[in-house]
This record gives sequence, C-alpha cells and structure tokens, in this order.
Amino acid sequence: MIYLKSATSLQTILFLSCFFLSCNGQSDQKIIQNNNSSSQKAAIPYLETDEQIADYIRNMHEDKNGNFWFGTNGKGIAHFNGSTIEYFSNEQGFDGQQVTGITEDLDHNLWFATDQGIVKLDWHQKYDNIKIFTNFSDPKYFNEQRFWSIYADSKGNIWAGATRGIYKYDGSTWSAVNAPFSKNIMGDFITPATSWGITEDKEGNIWFSTNGSGVYKYDGKKYTQLSKKDGLSNDSVDVIVQDQMGNMWFGTRFGGVNLYDGQNFKHFTSAKEIGDDEICEIFEDSKGNIWFSSEGFGVYKYDGSNLTNYSTNEGLEVLAVQSIFEDSKGQLWVGGGGGLFRLEGQRFVNVKKNGPW
Repeated sequence: MIYLKSATSLQTILFLSCFFLSCNGQSDQKIIQNNNSSSQKAAIPYLETDEQIADYIRNMHEDKNGNFWFGTNGKGIAHFNGSTIEYFSNEQGFDGQQVTGITEDLDHNLWFATDQGIVKLDWHQKYDNIKIFTNFSDPKYFNEQRFWSIYADSKGNIWAGATRGIYKYDGSTWSAVNAPFSKNIMGDFITPATSWGITEDKEGNIWFSTNGSGVYKYDGKKYTQLSKKDGLSNDSVDVIVQDQMGNMWFGTRFGGVNLYDGQNFKHFTSAKEIGDDEICEIFEDSKGNIWFSSEGFGVYKYDGSNLTNYSTNEGLEVLAVQSIFEDSKGQLWVGGGGGLFRLEGQRFVNVKKNGPW
C-alpha cells in the first residue's frame, strides 16, 4: 500500500527507494504518509485514552527526533510522536505483529526484528511526514523464520538472530552467518541456534547469546565460547551488556545474572541476592547503575555495592519485565506484561495512551 499526496512525490520517493535500497526481491517497500484524509489508510492513532499502549511492551527506543517507539507483542510497533500514538503492523504495510528487537544504524534508520522477518524504517529529511518501511520477509530468503534480536554495529553492519541462526546485512545483502551454534538446526519457534541477545564491545567484538551453549565472542576471524565450564552460571543466555568499565553482564534463563570482568565471574542468583533466576533484560543507566529484571520480582538496581528491588510495592505492576530504557532526559522506563511504566523518584507510574508523558 502506497500513500502520498502527489505523483511527483511518489516518483521521487520510489526513485530514492530503489537507488538506496535493494530492489532484487529480497525486500518490499511500503511508503506510508500520516494525514487526515479518510481515503488513505495510514497509521491508526489512539482513541481510547484510558487504555494501555499495549498489554505487553517488549522493547523501547527513542529516535533522533526524541520520539518513542514501543515494540508490542501483538500490535506491531507503536510510535509516540509527542502528541499522539500510532500503530504500524500488517495492515499498515509493516511486516510484523510481534516486535522482538529495535536498533538504530549509523544513518539513524531504525531496524526492527519481528515474528515475520526484519523491517527497516528509512528517514528522508525532505519528507518528514512520510515513513518508508522496507520489509525483509521473503520466505524464500529467510525461510519464514521468526527473528528474536537485532543489532547495528559500529561498522554499519546489521546483525539479526533468527530461529535457526544469525544473519548479517552489509548494506546491500543479507547473508547467513556460519556461527558454531547455528549449524543445521531445524525448528519453527525456538531452537538451540536461537540468539536472544547480540551486542558489540568496546574492542569491536560481536557477542551472541545462545539457547543452551552459553555466549560466543566473535572478533571477525574466530569465535570464543564462554559456558558453565568457564564459570557461567547457566548456558541459556537471554541478554548481553557491556558496562562503562568494560565488564560484561550476562542475563541467563535459569542461573540469574553474571558479571564477568574478563577473568572471573560474579553471580547474582535466587540462592542469595535476587527473587528469581530468569533474567530477560539488563540495562546500564547514565550514572553507571546496572538495572536488570527478575521474573516475578520486577527489577533490581545495582549501584556497584548494593541491590535495590522495585516491584509492586513501588508501583511497578510489571512482573514479567522485558525492557528497561533511559531516555534523553534521564528518565527510566520499564515495559513488559502489564504495560509501560516510568520511574518518578522512588516510585513507578503507569504511562497509558493518554500519559502522563
């Protein structure tokens, strides 16, 4: 579906799209303009102001203009532009109902991992009211795989974790990555080749979490594995983060949080420090505090010495936390099963469609 005000604009945008983006059948461009014309089907603005943005917020991102993007479990991507919320999913030309990852590349384009493939949002300065979504969801190419993670590295590459392994986009072509944990793995939802988390460290190494093999570091030539035999508490890893000091943090499915300084591991587990060992998210804020989820127990803040728990007593009505995020104003946000929440002082407030923003 293509929605533009004039044929001239259409020709210009289509030319730019085919010039800068692959038009070889691996992608499908959807050009969407937001306006008030009833004859054009664009994004759906919110109407029910007392409702949650979504029952389940999986991830969050703030773009270069200060607008928010929220990945949902069944409504596609929700975009807050400072005054209204609009949703993009299959009906609006966005290939995805479940958004499992968001990343921003060097040109400030946004990339989304979804249950149907990969979607790219292009920014064109001349056409501020036009969103160009490029869908990389050709079943012949990705073989109808779900994607669970996505990451834009410092060299301009896009890395994406699918059901059966890793894919890399070099600016023109997607290719399957021959990682040691993603060989001949079959399955439609989750497999041992599934990578929930991808990140880059300060040295330019790419790290991959795995569903049963620990973590792998890739230096561009070889892979180095860290697993239980090396001190990792559990080999099913959901999230990887490097902090400002260069330490690596690993959130596991069954073994809590691991802090790795390059030689030794420190564990935060339900045996002593935290409520539950299932960790879906880890985030470092601008002050150097480490925040992480704990299934059924909200979130924890670690200041380098002490752990502080924020849960229902502090207003956080999200026990299954999937995302933790700090915006450009220094405000901390938490999302998951139960909606979206923002930290105000020492308490969380529920941010619905009508705010408070």
